[in-house]
Amino acid sequence: MTTRRHVLQQLGATALVATTTRAWAQGYPERPITFICPWPAGGTADLTMRALCTAAAKVLGQTIVVDNRAGASGMLGLKALAMAKPDGYTIGQVPISVTRFSQLGSVQIDPLKDLTYLARTSGQTFGIAVRTEAPWKTLKDFVAAAKASPGKLTYGSAGIGGATHVGMEEFALAAGVQFNHIPYKGGAPALQDLLGGQIDALADSSSWAPHVKSGKLRLLATWGEKRTHDFPDVPTLKDAGYAVVVDAPNGVAAPKGIDAAVEKKLRDAMKVAAASPEFLSACDRIDAPTMYLDGPDYEKYIAATYKKETQLIERLKLKELMAKG
Repeated sequence: MTTRRHVLQQLGATALVATTTRAWAQGYPERPITFICPWPAGGTADLTMRALCTAAAKVLGQTIVVDNRAGASGMLGLKALAMAKPDGYTIGQVPISVTRFSQLGSVQIDPLKDLTYLARTSGQTFGIAVRTEAPWKTLKDFVAAAKASPGKLTYGSAGIGGATHVGMEEFALAAGVQFNHIPYKGGAPALQDLLGGQIDALADSSSWAPHVKSGKLRLLATWGEKRTHDFPDVPTLKDAGYAVVVDAPNGVAAPKGIDAAVEKKLRDAMKVAAASPEFLSACDRIDAPTMYLDGPDYEKYIAATYKKETQLIERLKLKELMAKG
């Protein structure tokens, strides 16, 4: 009899928890949501993610506040996201480079276990830009100068081990040259130093685009599979004979352990936001391709990228590069 009463009590408690959870999820969100952007304000990722948040907030009926936590090539913000309370009130952008950094040991996050993936949203248009007054008119000129003076030409990137750093080193390996890498906490400060003449070149997503259009910068090459819509006359690295393609799609995730009903609401909101005029316009301004995937498919993409990064780490000797800085 005692055992039977105990079982009934347990079942009643479980039912009460389930009912309370459902009721809580139905009322979600009841307050503003924090979106952690792991890059400085004003960069390309920040601009597109803010537009995404604006659109998603309309769907959810609550404000989404962007919290910029830059540093460590995007890993500081991502670690804060992974460690946040899984209540649906903290979400954020996932730099795809976590599939690399987690294997290099520079961030204590397992991208296959520590995050709940909500949506892949868009890709990035990467490229190499120099000042208009620079002596290198083409990528061929730039490579020739690097061969003539190994390690002399400087380039800025969004940080050590990030997509722009690794992409540039992959290009250098293919071209048989050596550059002097200057890491920054994001693409925005690197762009300012290029405009100010502190570095010779910039390897970044399309923060350079408005300045190329205004005539302040010259775009030597882009890194995608095909030429961009805004700069059809600029060759890709593949066009120039180098088998290097980098797109590094952005995505959105929540901490692991989020309630399934809340996850569904967020996934649905991100799907609508990724097709919204606000987001599409922001992507168009920086010539970034839209690459939407729903959460489960995005998670599969992360797993596949993780396997590819294992091979890239070995081929580029990335652990040695990271040690050098």
